[in-house]
Amino acid sequence: MPAAGSARLVVLGSAGLADGFSLIGAEVHPDADPATVERVLEQLVRSGEPALVLLETPLAHAGGPWLDRLRSEGGQIVITELPPLPAPQAYAPAVDAVVRAVLGPEALK
Repeated sequence: MPAAGSARLVVLGSAGLADGFSLIGAEVHPDADPATVERVLEQLVRSGEPALVLLETPLAHAGGPWLDRLRSEGGQIVITELPPLPAPQAYAPAVDAVVRAVLGPEALK
């Protein structure tokens, strides 16, 4: 159990991305697949521990029952997306579409 006021930092993605986060003490799951994401998220929910979960883009877009549930519920487990290591310039966070829908197509230029 983490210390009071702290949360687990969990990173799932390519080995190169995960290795970098392991240097700062994150719990890493290198070369994770969508099944690994689901298994880790289920374990986090069942443990009741707060966590920040960083998912590389392909995993963040893969969906799954636990991923979808946590995104819709919110709570102690926060999930965010990281750009793919080999192509960070291609990264477009999902929130961009929401901002454009609300503020117009030129909002992010």
